[in-house]
Amino acid sequence: MLLAACGRETVAGDDPSSPDAFIDALMQRYAGDVPGAAVLVIRDGQPVFRKSYGMAELETGRPATADTHYRLASVSKQFTAAAILLLAEDGKLSIDDPVRRWLPSLPPAADAITIRHLLSHTGGLVDYEDLMPAGQTAQLHDIDVLRLLEREDRLYFAPGSDYRYSNSGYALLALIVGEASGQDFAGFLRQHIFLPMGMDGTYAHQDGVDEVPERAYGYSSVDGRWQRTDQSLTSAVLGDGGIYSSVDELAKWDAALYDERLLKAESLRMAFSPATVTPEPHAPHYGFGWRIDGDMLWHSGESIGFRNVILRLPDQRLTVIVLTNRNGPEPYDDAVKIADLYLPTEARLNPDRQ
Repeated sequence: MLLAACGRETVAGDDPSSPDAFIDALMQRYAGDVPGAAVLVIRDGQPVFRKSYGMAELETGRPATADTHYRLASVSKQFTAAAILLLAEDGKLSIDDPVRRWLPSLPPAADAITIRHLLSHTGGLVDYEDLMPAGQTAQLHDIDVLRLLEREDRLYFAPGSDYRYSNSGYALLALIVGEASGQDFAGFLRQHIFLPMGMDGTYAHQDGVDEVPERAYGYSSVDGRWQRTDQSLTSAVLGDGGIYSSVDELAKWDAALYDERLLKAESLRMAFSPATVTPEPHAPHYGFGWRIDGDMLWHSGESIGFRNVILRLPDQRLTVIVLTNRNGPEPYDDAVKIADLYLPTEARLNPDRQ
């Protein structure tokens, strides 16, 4: 039923106070010949709003649709975490394994770091973005992140003693998936998550290896004009943000998080439970690949030319997904406003909204 309903885009009615009209007005900045967006609202397992705006590719005039695949950036981290949990269920690894068991070339400073620490951003690893040599012109891959960290026998803090959001940690998790499974990370995701979930067009994208269908290209506003800024030096690192997907395919992922068709109940519980406290706004806790704010599970994704968010309220059976192919604004606030349209007054995320 969800797939059938996902075949139709919502058309706003004449009532300016309706949720559809409110969302259309909210997303007006994405409409027309500009980098666009896709919005999907799922309530009780059914899409109640599904619409795309603007362009997936300005140069060809190709419009965005619900089938457009955006670079998820850090929304990818929930898939990296799921891959680790699947391997733990199969006995291929333990989340309490020392990271150096799988990546022994890391320096002694990393002795106490476990996979659990990487999942929850509590390992203290140095940010690989700060270790890139001046004059770097070739894109980095996950293995290059390891090579950079091999030369840094230091941490920001003792593992488990603090929180610092770490793209380095999730790049290493992708390498651990490869070591424990005997497959490359992208191939493992494809075989064990994407294809079983019917997410046929979702890839941990590798140039020259796969082709993203209906691909959105990223843009940035520079001096009042849109310029293509689709790739950066870090865009080929997969574990921290390299997955491309569409709102329709993310609806299948969302559905799988309500039952055990992919992960067992205990794995889902660990992913969705606070593993650490954070100083981040709207995210007092972090689980495994998910920010946690009370009953809300969410994650943003920001990279050059893309800004995204997935926001889930499992107790309310409500999910809001906003994917965009531009450098701003961040869509978190918009997603909260959209979610509040479908929540009872006492459950609204922004209680001040009238």
